[in-house]
Amino acid sequence: MIRSGGARDVPFLRDMLRHAFYWRTPVGDEEPPLTRYVNGWGRPGDRSLIVFDEFVPVGAAWYRLFTQQDAGFGFIDEQTPELAIAVVPSRRGRGYGHELLGGLLDCARKDGFRAISLSVAKDNPARHLYESYGFEQVREDDGAVVMRAPLSAATP
Repeated sequence: MIRSGGARDVPFLRDMLRHAFYWRTPVGDEEPPLTRYVNGWGRPGDRSLIVFDEFVPVGAAWYRLFTQQDAGFGFIDEQTPELAIAVVPSRRGRGYGHELLGGLLDCARKDGFRAISLSVAKDNPARHLYESYGFEQVREDDGAVVMRAPLSAATP
């Protein structure tokens, strides 16, 4: 089951940030500024989906708009929302990522966005998932790839 997320889900989205950006926080390194992905949730351009397995939340996908001054890792421009997605490790490989990504891309189309972006580690297996939905590499930053997908056509 998937439902739209809201302000009540911010604590869960914060937990999912660690799963989404685990590659950005090697042991012993200072925590990067991930809170920008959820602080003040509910502003224009914010949208999230939460997936459940047996009534327990096991994954989330969300996007938000950023400014040049407070850019996310996958920032392209101020009109392109940046996507974050994570599924708890024990539930990966069950199709939840596909469900979340497809659903969130549909939301972005309905919200009138022309494209969406994300940042992913170069060696992250999820990169293949993103490519199957039309994401293409825009640039490489510090061991990660910034990808962009146009939203004009339907994806898998």
